[in-house]
Amino acid sequence: MRPKVTRAQSIYAVVGCKSWNRRIFDELSKLPGQWHYVGSGEELSYDAVRRLGPRYIFFLHWSWKVPQEIVDEFECVCFHMTDVPFGRGGSPLQNLIVRGHRETKLTALRMTEDFDAGLVYGKEPLSLEGGAEEIYLRAGRLSAKMIESIIRQEPKPVPQRGKAVNFKRRKPAESEVVSSTSLEQLHDFIRMLDAEDYPHAFLKHAGFRFEFSRPALYDGRILADVKITREDDGEVVKK
Repeated sequence: MRPKVTRAQSIYAVVGCKSWNRRIFDELSKLPGQWHYVGSGEELSYDAVRRLGPRYIFFLHWSWKVPQEIVDEFECVCFHMTDVPFGRGGSPLQNLIVRGHRETKLTALRMTEDFDAGLVYGKEPLSLEGGAEEIYLRAGRLSAKMIESIIRQEPKPVPQRGKAVNFKRRKPAESEVVSSTSLEQLHDFIRMLDAEDYPHAFLKHAGFRFEFSRPALYDGRILADVKITREDDGEVVKK
């Protein structure tokens, strides 16, 4: 049995794997207490976290499973872009938009062994308008406000209520444009994938791959940036 960890009440860790997570951390580090940023899986080891002894570990955006011993021993708080228990699971932003949602809730919840099934610290309204990266930035800023509230008030999290609805993590192949019933639906499909390190919406035709970003919908048309590469060697033909 491991010895009990003594946690300093003023030490906090922020975990994130996207560039905008670091910018959010820079703002959070101005708050009272000692703040530490974890940006890679190698830094998120049990021994390293135990030496730090944080009061809370906040996960802004993380794509890998957190070691269970960390989840069990420390108060890990993640931010999920649905009104849980609706929308537990992967790719919440994309799964919401393809279902026609224009607004959602950003939920701060206690991490557990089961994904997105933990106790809830709080929820805040979140708009789903704009491109995916814009929405992630908006969610990041909102997460920072929720983090400030949590460290100042230390609320007791409460159980989720309602029937669980699970989302499946989207695969890169699902970014291919197959069919759309309207320009609005196609615009939503392109914008929901328009973010750093995400597979953009694409089409394949005549040996080329067409990737779309920065879509704008008006006057019965969509204007977007298109990157065209050869399917066989990835050579950029036109941008």
